[in-house]
Amino acid sequence: MTLRGRLTTAFLVVVLGPVLLGSLFVAITVATVSRDRTAERLDHAATTVRTGVAATCLQLQAAADAVAVVPADDRADVAGQLVARGLATDIRIAETAPGPVGDTTTADDRRDCASPPDDVVNAPTSSLAARAVTGDLTITAVRSVDDAFLSRLRAAGGTDVTFTSTEQPAGERRLLLPQTGQPLALTLTVPPSTPSFLYVVLPAVVLVAALVAVLVARWLARSTTRPLGDLAWAADRVADGELDTRVPIPHPDELGRLAATFNRMTRELQAYVQALTASRDQLRGHLAILGETLSSTHDLQRILQVILRTALAATGARAGLVLLIDRPAGQLVAQCGIGLAGRWDVPESDLPQQRLPIGEGVLGAVAATGEPRRGRGGIASAEPPCRTYVAVPICAPGVPEEPGDPTFPETLGVLALYDRVGGDTFDDSDLSTLRTFAGQAGVAVSNVRLHEEAQRLSLTDPLTGLWNYRYLRESLRREVERASRFGRMLAVLVLDLDHFKDVNDTYGHAAGDAVLGEFARRIRIGLREVDVAFRQGGEEFVVLLPETDAYGGAIVAERLGAAVRDRPVTVEDAQIPISVSIGVAVYPEHGENSLQVLAAADRALYAAKKAGRDTYRLAEPTDVTKSGVSPGDHEGDFHPATAVPSAPRPPQHRRGR
Repeated sequence: MTLRGRLTTAFLVVVLGPVLLGSLFVAITVATVSRDRTAERLDHAATTVRTGVAATCLQLQAAADAVAVVPADDRADVAGQLVARGLATDIRIAETAPGPVGDTTTADDRRDCASPPDDVVNAPTSSLAARAVTGDLTITAVRSVDDAFLSRLRAAGGTDVTFTSTEQPAGERRLLLPQTGQPLALTLTVPPSTPSFLYVVLPAVVLVAALVAVLVARWLARSTTRPLGDLAWAADRVADGELDTRVPIPHPDELGRLAATFNRMTRELQAYVQALTASRDQLRGHLAILGETLSSTHDLQRILQVILRTALAATGARAGLVLLIDRPAGQLVAQCGIGLAGRWDVPESDLPQQRLPIGEGVLGAVAATGEPRRGRGGIASAEPPCRTYVAVPICAPGVPEEPGDPTFPETLGVLALYDRVGGDTFDDSDLSTLRTFAGQAGVAVSNVRLHEEAQRLSLTDPLTGLWNYRYLRESLRREVERASRFGRMLAVLVLDLDHFKDVNDTYGHAAGDAVLGEFARRIRIGLREVDVAFRQGGEEFVVLLPETDAYGGAIVAERLGAAVRDRPVTVEDAQIPISVSIGVAVYPEHGENSLQVLAAADRALYAAKKAGRDTYRLAEPTDVTKSGVSPGDHEGDFHPATAVPSAPRPPQHRRGR
């Protein structure tokens, strides 16, 4: 059966069912009401007939009593007057007949009102009689029971009144039994009701309603299925690729809204196809940018940003996140994110500080196991909320320990994407695509780290681990520019180990290298995090102290000298005593640029050596070229022999040491 046939049948059942049930209910109700009305008519008629017969008997008894109480000479006249007035048909005065009292048998079959017969069904009665006895006379008042009498009873009761007999007229009947004051056995009959107009009209109404219901059902089914047919036709055309197909909207009802929704869906689908086409072209552009970026820069943040943006374009994801592993802390550190605004309660500026424990949540599990994951929701509360996600590990290219050994790639981080456009979950093709970009990210991270390590090795001293002279010149220039920009001070310390040649000659060059390494370690321990130490060459070192004045530089020089002097260096059970001479210069007091400040500190170092070594000296005021400080400003600040400040003045910028 077609949809139209099913809808027509359903409409007919829905419409005709209540109509038929209502018709049946009306018929039953009418029949019940008719029976109730017949019973009410019979009850009313019975009461009325009994009352009428009883009233006749009372009237006859009153007439007989009235004749009995008057004098004997006037009885005939009174009886005549009562008959003339219609109170009785006949009033007879006769001697009392012998026999039992109450005998009502008479020649003319009169029924005595005072003593009804015992039989219920009897022959028709010709009259009613009431007696009054006075002395030896019996006065009998008689009322003829004729058709006129019965007609009056019929008129009063509104029903047919007949004597009870074996043959009764058809219809609803009610039997009135004789009783005191009503000696007649009567039958009340209501004629059988003939089919009324309602019984004739009701089937016609049902037939008309059925015909109208069929027509309405066919119209409703057609009006309902026609838009659905149009939708099916349009869906077939859309399936064939004709995305510009639209469905007419006949009425703004549910089917009209369905058609409007279909049209909106096809428009959005067409827009999605156009967007995918544009995305494909955009992806090609991103891949070109990615290749150019990987080959032209070692900026890790820029590379990861380009890889993430390309992965989003390739998979249709709405948001993404790149995290790298911090091995010492055992955490994942967020590097860059796209589309997380309003999704993750983390400001973009705080993204690099966002850390996730390895092993917890989806991202932590991927970092711990090296296995990709994808699914719907159910991520840890610390991770970006989403409907769908896919996360793959970022692995470094495997390098075998020995030729021919298997490679074991190291997990460097996690690349995660969230909420694919359209609401679908990420599929295997998305996972494969993301693995490719994660591999590129792994190669990029490895290359950048190798580059950074190579750069670090080129700028550090391999023996002491301190920055070398090449990095010293760049760092000193940068710190001087920063101090000049913000109006701060910069202290420069030049350190030289005393009699280091004797150490090499006495203990050997290996011992000398050990002394230099221990000396560098003690320098690092005595500095702040913002301070920077360099090996300028041989046994000569340089320390930069940002935001430090001459007083602070002197304190650091004294502390470093004590750290070197107080504990000899142990080399193969040999205790090697060492000391250091230090020259201190401050920008801008002792030079207007980095070279001048470094030269002033170097001259102060030679002054310390001339003073007997194992001490420090501040650059002479005469070395100042652009500070506005007079040559006598530092006189008396330091004892030349010990280089310990005596009664120092609090400087404008004091180190918090």
